[in-house]
Amino acid sequence: MAPPSAQTSGSNKKAQLGRFAGYVFASAGAVIGALLLIISLWRPEAFYGLRSMATDAAAPAGEAGAVTRSGSRSFFEAIAGYYDAGNKNAELERENQVARVRLAEMRALEQENARLKALLDLTNNEIEPVATGRLIGSSAASIRRFGYLSAGRRDGVEVGMPVTSPMGLVGRILETGRSTSRVLLLTDPESIVPVRRATDDVVAFAEGRADGSLRIRLINLGINPLEAGDIFVTSGAGGLFRPGVAVAMVTEITDDGAIGQLLSNPAATDFVMIEPIFEPEAIEAFDRPLLTERPVEDSGGGSAD
Repeated sequence: MAPPSAQTSGSNKKAQLGRFAGYVFASAGAVIGALLLIISLWRPEAFYGLRSMATDAAAPAGEAGAVTRSGSRSFFEAIAGYYDAGNKNAELERENQVARVRLAEMRALEQENARLKALLDLTNNEIEPVATGRLIGSSAASIRRFGYLSAGRRDGVEVGMPVTSPMGLVGRILETGRSTSRVLLLTDPESIVPVRRATDDVVAFAEGRADGSLRIRLINLGINPLEAGDIFVTSGAGGLFRPGVAVAMVTEITDDGAIGQLLSNPAATDFVMIEPIFEPEAIEAFDRPLLTERPVEDSGGGSAD
């Protein structure tokens, strides 16, 4: 067998020396670590300086990490804050819209209360009604506007009597039956009521328009003094309706008067009162023929024999 070469023998020696040096360094490290452990347990204050030096050496890296963490947290917090602010803005906008609606409702209630107080003042001087009843029906398929009342002749109801509600005038009795009556509503095209403005003596006629509103025609034409919101009441002229009953409120100004909204809407009225005719003598005198002691001259200037 051939002896090993010198190159092979040298490599083995280097490997053996490397392993021996590794064992030596490992043993020395273990011994040093054991000594350090014993010293740290026996006198912990001996390593304060070393720990401080290590902490100072690692401080820049820790600060860089902290800045990175805080920067990333601030970035994500900014994004979250942006979306949160958007949600809060949308919520505030919704609340603002609701508040505007509530404010409009409050203003409408204030106006309604003021109007109802005015109407209450207008209806304080009510007279004793002939009867009370319920509106049990109305015309729907015709341009005529009639209502049907659950009171008739047996209740004392007669043709021509005004029909009112707490909100104002509804119409007048057109026909009577034993237990029911037909009412000519104010919105009927054949209905004409003498009215005046509640605040002064501006007189007019309220005519029905068959669409739920009234046309208010001024008697004295000229400069139209009416304004939106004016309330018209019965004037008492003609002797049929007593004066001071609420009729309509002006909603639109026209050349010869205005368009008014009916205050006592039959569709929203349940019970009504039937009042006596204001001046029945005037109505009877109007229906009677004219009687004179002297003959009436004809158009040719002669007299009747």
